[in-house]
Amino acid sequence: MIRIAPEVQEALDYARGVVALETTLVAHGFPPGEGVTVGLASEEAVRAGGAVPATIGVLDGEVVVGLDEAELQRFDASARKLGPRDLAAAVAQQAPGATTVGGTLAVCGRVGIRFMATGGLGGVHRGWPSPPDVSADLAVLARTQALVVSSGVKSLLDVAATAELLETLGVPVLGWQTDELPLFYAARGGPTVSARIESAEEAACVAGVHWTLGGGGLLVGRPPDESLDVEPLIQQALAAADDQGVHGQAVTPFVLSYLHRESGGRTLAANRDLIVANARLAGEIASARAEDV
Repeated sequence: MIRIAPEVQEALDYARGVVALETTLVAHGFPPGEGVTVGLASEEAVRAGGAVPATIGVLDGEVVVGLDEAELQRFDASARKLGPRDLAAAVAQQAPGATTVGGTLAVCGRVGIRFMATGGLGGVHRGWPSPPDVSADLAVLARTQALVVSSGVKSLLDVAATAELLETLGVPVLGWQTDELPLFYAARGGPTVSARIESAEEAACVAGVHWTLGGGGLLVGRPPDESLDVEPLIQQALAAADDQGVHGQAVTPFVLSYLHRESGGRTLAANRDLIVANARLAGEIASARAEDV
């Protein structure tokens, strides 16, 4: 049921750095065609950081760990969005499926990948407890020995509540050269992180100690290189989603599309840049950890 690309398997066998990448960003995070470009750029960024990329998705009844370019091209808006609960059904029904952060981490835990890069982590939705919507990303991260590099949590979420829940779940939130958890598009204004880190080597060291002590996942928040204040647009997008009856997993792609359109493409460019930069940092941390093992 799980097919691991030879390059990825060799890296795992010899304890080299491997960084997992999700496919939901490819299929649902960008306009048609652009997601594949971002996915390939992320893989190159991981390599530039010194590690091996492993983009994960479900195709033809298999969980594929290390998609090639032709396989990546098959991930479009028709692909199912796969959280951890959805993997088995997609495999059994031989449906193409793009993994979320949580779905990707579930596979990482199964095959032994310790690092992942993404844009933003899922979390507690605004308005909690009505609706009572909390992403499965958090529970899977808490129980999986993996480090995720992101620009904080998704901008449409309740960031403060998500940070509190991460604390409850025992997930260290490390700030990459910052004392605040980034707000995805904005570098400043988020809740205080549990610890600040200054280098890839320091991040790798903290992760190694955390896992030795029996801990699960860690989150590294990397601020975007250019901050955008899109909070007014986010509120408009969420209101539009509510008016149109958009709920659950459909909210994120709806909001992203709204932001990209109403910002004149500024959020699209920022989203692309931060995803690739996060992949580079994850590659550097994975490489640093491999050198210590």
